[in-house]
Amino acid sequence: MAFQSVRRELPDASRERFYRQATWIAVGGNVVLAVAKGTVAWLSGSSAVLSDAANSFSDVLYSLIMATGLRLARRPADEGHPQGHSRFEPLVGLLIAVAMGVAGVIAIRQGIRHFLSGAVAIEPGWPTVALIGSALVKVVMYLLVRRAGCLARSPAIGASARDNLADVLTSIAALIGVWGSRFAHPLFDPGAGIVVSLWVFRAAWDILRENVGYLTGRCAPPELVAQIIAAASAVPGVIGVHQVIADYVGPQLRVDMHVDMDGGITLREAHAIADQVQEQVEALPAVDLAFIHVEPASP
Repeated sequence: MAFQSVRRELPDASRERFYRQATWIAVGGNVVLAVAKGTVAWLSGSSAVLSDAANSFSDVLYSLIMATGLRLARRPADEGHPQGHSRFEPLVGLLIAVAMGVAGVIAIRQGIRHFLSGAVAIEPGWPTVALIGSALVKVVMYLLVRRAGCLARSPAIGASARDNLADVLTSIAALIGVWGSRFAHPLFDPGAGIVVSLWVFRAAWDILRENVGYLTGRCAPPELVAQIIAAASAVPGVIGVHQVIADYVGPQLRVDMHVDMDGGITLREAHAIADQVQEQVEALPAVDLAFIHVEPASP
């Protein structure tokens, strides 16, 4: 038998298609929105629109990062990365969180500066068009990217989808600030800019926490462990499962499990049953690899 040191991986054409789809949606949509909102913010002088525009420019940055990172993550296993390159995905998620945090800092500084120096009422015409249009576009982007992320089982694409949803809420907050500055008090506009910034920070923190877990070996949730045990126990010849260690190595799980079998069967029979257990466990969408250890059941 030939010695093997690199994991054999079969290309997944459908998954590749979802990666490309999410990338083009993210890059194209965010470029259009960043330019539109940046232009309106410059013409109107609105801090709220400027905050939302800064968020969109950070979205352009992370979209480009995501495109590069996902391209790296899809590369097949090689001598340098014998288990593949999937850990690039949560790394992309971390970079997305950092880009969102930078945008939040820029926006909140601008909002505080306008709040302290005295704000002026904003004419709601073009800002209203830009913000409502942005919210509608982001809803469509969220639905399309979320679907692609679920089908591709990609945490990076999932982070991008959640950022799109957060952007819908920030656009609404900015719209309230623009109209409030015109009909209630001028400070509504910088106040909304600060609120938008805080929401950006919250979304960035959620993405950061999730992807740090992927990179540092976070454990699987209990309901997923139960599914793994059920899948293994359903294989004929398995008497019991007495150990399951499931943790994230990149975006998917590696499972190390011990199964009990009849101690009187042959090694060949035990090996065949173990292969079936591995196949059933790896068939679960969240599982990447399963390592099966066979032990004789206690009499």
